[in-house]
Amino acid sequence: MNATNTKPYYTAAIAAFVIWGFIPFPLKALADYPSGQILYFRVAFSVSILLLISLFFRRNHLLQTMAVVKAAAPSDRRSFILYTLLGGLLLTTNWLTFIYVINHIDIQTGSFSYLLCPILTAVLGFLLLKEKLRRNQWFAILLSALSCILVGSGEITSLLFSLLIAASYAFYLITQRILKAYDKIVLLTLQLLLSFVLIGPFYTYFKGDTTLALGSEFFLNIALLSIVFTIVPLFLNLFALKELTSGTIGILMYINPILNFAMAFLYFNEHTTTTKVLAYILILISVIIYNLNIKGKPKPGDGLVIPPVATGAVIK
Repeated sequence: MNATNTKPYYTAAIAAFVIWGFIPFPLKALADYPSGQILYFRVAFSVSILLLISLFFRRNHLLQTMAVVKAAAPSDRRSFILYTLLGGLLLTTNWLTFIYVINHIDIQTGSFSYLLCPILTAVLGFLLLKEKLRRNQWFAILLSALSCILVGSGEITSLLFSLLIAASYAFYLITQRILKAYDKIVLLTLQLLLSFVLIGPFYTYFKGDTTLALGSEFFLNIALLSIVFTIVPLFLNLFALKELTSGTIGILMYINPILNFAMAFLYFNEHTTTTKVLAYILILISVIIYNLNIKGKPKPGDGLVIPPVATGAVIK
C-alpha cells in the first residue's frame, strides 16, 4: 500500500487523539461525582448505543463477524476471545484510573500518562509484534523517554498512576492490532459489553456515599462523554490500526497530552514548571524526528506523512 492510500488511516488516528485531547472538559463538569459512578454510566451509555447500532443498523456485520469466528481455526478463535476479553479489561482499567486522576489529582498527571503511553506502545510493538523501527525512530523514543523523566521526577504517586494508565492503553493498542482483521464496531461492542458485565454488579460500591442527584446536566455530560469522547475516537483509533503500526499510532498519541497540557495551563489555571515546559518541547521535537524519512521511501504504516487535507477528510 502506498502513502496516498494511508491518508484515511492517518486522518482517523489524528482525529481520534485531537478529540481525546479535549476530554477534560466533560470530566471536569462531572468532578463532583465519584469516578466509579462516572465510569459506570459512561460504559452503560456507550454499550447501549453500540448495541442499538449493531442490532438494528449493522446486523449483517455482526453476523458475518460471528460466522468468521466460528469458521476460524481453533487457535484463531481462542486468540479472538482472549484479546477481545483482554481489550475490555484494559479499557475498564484505563478509563477508571484516568477519570480518577483528572478529577482528583490534576490534568497534567493524566496528560503525563499519555506521554509514557506512546513510548510503551512503540517498544511493545517492536517486542511483541516485531514491528521494525528506524534509527531515528529509536532516537525519538529515547528523547521522549528523557522528557518523561523530566516530567515525572519527584512525583512518585503521580508517576505510578501515570504508568498504570499508560500501560493499560499501550497493551490495549497491541491487542487490537492483533485483531485488525475483524469489524471494529463489533469489537467495540463486545469489549464494552464485557466492561459493563464486569462493573455492573458493583454500582453501589462505585457510587459510594454520594447523595448528589443524577439530573439532566449529569446525563447530558455522560452522553457527550459516551458518544463524542468514547465511541467516535475509539472507532477511529481501531480503524487506523488496520494499516498503521502500533509505533506510529503511539507517536501520534502525543497530540492528546499536548492538548491536555495546554488546557490545564491556559484554561484550568493549573500551575506548571519550566521543567515541564521543556519536556513538552522535547516531545514535539521527538515527534518530528520519529517521522523523518531518513531511509528513502516510507514503508506502509511506517512513519508519518500528513496529507494536506488530513484535518478535513471524512472517515466512514
